[in-house]
Amino acid sequence: MGTSADDEQGASPRDEEWPEVEKAEKLARGAALKWASGVFYRPENLEGLGQYRSRETQRNSSIQSRLKSTVQSYLEGVSAGLEQLRSAVQEVQSVCQELGAARWALLDCADRFQDLQQMRALMAEHVQLASVVQVLPQLFSVHEVFSHTLQLLRGQHLLEAHVEIMMMEHLRDNILSQLHLRGLSSAQATVLSYFSGLQELNESLAKQLWGIVGRSLQLVQEDPVLFVTAETITGTHFHTTRMDAGLSRHLEALQRDIVSELRVVKDLMVQCVPAHYNILSVCTATYHQALASHLQDILREDLDKQALFHLLKWVLHVYHSSEMMGHPDLLPEVDVSSLGPLISPELVDQTERRYVVKLKASVLEWMPRTLNREFEEWFGEKEPKTDHQGFFQSDLPTDVIEMLNSNIKVTSSITNSLQQKVYNMALEELEAFLGRLREALVQYGKEHQKDPTIPKYYVPYLLAMLNNNLALSSFVPTLHPDSACREVPVSLQAALDRMQKKACQLLLEELLLDLQPLCVQLASRKWLSGSQLVNSMCEVIDKYAKDFSRVKKPVFTLLLTECEVLVANQYLRALMQKRMVCKSKEERGQFCDRLLQDATQLRELFCSLGLDRSQQNLEAVFAVRELLCLKDTALLSLEVLGFITKYPDVSDEHISTLLDLRGDVSKEVRHMVLEMMAQHPQALPESYQPIFSTILVPAPELPFCLRKGKCA
Repeated sequence: MGTSADDEQGASPRDEEWPEVEKAEKLARGAALKWASGVFYRPENLEGLGQYRSRETQRNSSIQSRLKSTVQSYLEGVSAGLEQLRSAVQEVQSVCQELGAARWALLDCADRFQDLQQMRALMAEHVQLASVVQVLPQLFSVHEVFSHTLQLLRGQHLLEAHVEIMMMEHLRDNILSQLHLRGLSSAQATVLSYFSGLQELNESLAKQLWGIVGRSLQLVQEDPVLFVTAETITGTHFHTTRMDAGLSRHLEALQRDIVSELRVVKDLMVQCVPAHYNILSVCTATYHQALASHLQDILREDLDKQALFHLLKWVLHVYHSSEMMGHPDLLPEVDVSSLGPLISPELVDQTERRYVVKLKASVLEWMPRTLNREFEEWFGEKEPKTDHQGFFQSDLPTDVIEMLNSNIKVTSSITNSLQQKVYNMALEELEAFLGRLREALVQYGKEHQKDPTIPKYYVPYLLAMLNNNLALSSFVPTLHPDSACREVPVSLQAALDRMQKKACQLLLEELLLDLQPLCVQLASRKWLSGSQLVNSMCEVIDKYAKDFSRVKKPVFTLLLTECEVLVANQYLRALMQKRMVCKSKEERGQFCDRLLQDATQLRELFCSLGLDRSQQNLEAVFAVRELLCLKDTALLSLEVLGFITKYPDVSDEHISTLLDLRGDVSKEVRHMVLEMMAQHPQALPESYQPIFSTILVPAPELPFCLRKGKCA
């Protein structure tokens, strides 16, 4: 107890401030005592006490040295940080001093800025005085010019007098404008008074001009064309009226009159005025500018596509040609190349787009009429037309392509950009037309489903549409303005493919409708007893193949291939219905023989029609037959493995159904086969054409149960 009291009395202030330290020391002491009691429990271990003490002393020395090193490193870092802070404070103080100096420098400059403001005012006054000094000679010569102009008027030099008057008016107006801008309106009255003589000169000039006009009656009688040409240029030609149907005649009249009048100016008027007036160039520029303004006024009207076409052709080709401004009688003096275009490139592009919109509206009006006429022909009492080779066809592709091609070709006389715009529009409308044509085919098929006797020539017109589709596909590249570019756009080719696919689908549906009554009897006991079913199937297929021969070869081959796929699919589908199960080895052999005869007969039929054996799906029937006629059921796993390798889309249900058809497969063998399939999953190659994945296996029938009874 005394020791405890001494410890409590001797507790250091550090322990009172840091109770965690005291707790840690107690824990360390306790752990050390526990370790020592365990080590020195036996007396013989006390001999190593010195070694333990020496080792622990070294360990404590090592720990203390590491602690000292760490603390020293920390103190050095703190010292470096303090030194950096001290340096930063000095730099901040230096920056503050420099900023203060800059502030005083700016304040000192403010006074100098006020001096510069005074200099700016003096500079403005100097500019005004300089401008006044520049016009002083003209101002001093005003009265002298007035006297000279009056002499010109008296000498009948009216054009020179007019130039002098215009110069004085320009000088007066310029001075008045400067006074107004500087707020010196009070001085305007003085300027007007100084130039008051201008009014007298203008009145004198007007008097003499009216006198000339009064004497012009005699000139009218002697040479009216010359008189009209010399007094009027734009007054009677460039008035805007309705230009609907008369635009072409109006442009022709402008072309004729402008050439005629410029010829008069060149041959007669040039001789009547001083050469430095360049009267021919002035008249040419006047015509050009007036005509440009007049054309813009015309383009503000709602012109039809024909008027827009004529205007574009006239502006871009006729105006600069030898028929108008490049006429031999006007060259080389008349040159409009430096006057700029009659209408800007932007306005040309806008006009071209307006033309395309108008043309598109016309095409949209024409297309439905053509489609309706074609649709009515499908229900007619006559077979479709044939070409010289006997292939069914109609006038539809020729009419459509000729209409589009004529609109594309005619724009080649305008610009390449317009031709490209019309070409793009034509492809868009052709693609839309193919979509509407496909919808018409769908409706055609629905009408036939309602009444199979309507239309009378259902299959021939479907074949004609396939030939029409081929014709359109071959004609489309000819529409391109660039003969070197003959590719069909992807979206348009897709529309052609959809059209062909729909027509083929309707034909195959018609074939299937005739085959179904026969297919439902396949793989039954009635089928097992004779070959009449497949004979009938071959007759139906041969009949349709003769119809398909009225289609050109690429599509004929496609139809024949799809027909064979359909027949193989229906045959395999019939096997999957399990209409019979072999009851004995003999019946299974008879079943396999019938399969072999049917598949061989169908394969030979398609080979005779031109379809190679390697392209036929009927090979799957032969493979099924091999699976069914295998005698040793223990080898079924190996046989099925080969089968699923060749036909990777076959499913467990398909194999299970085929095993049921055999009638001799035990549960153990079936389980082994299906387990083998699970261990060997098959991936479909990219080029593989699915066969079994399109054939659904009927769900097994559930046992019939009586109410409140056991399952039968």
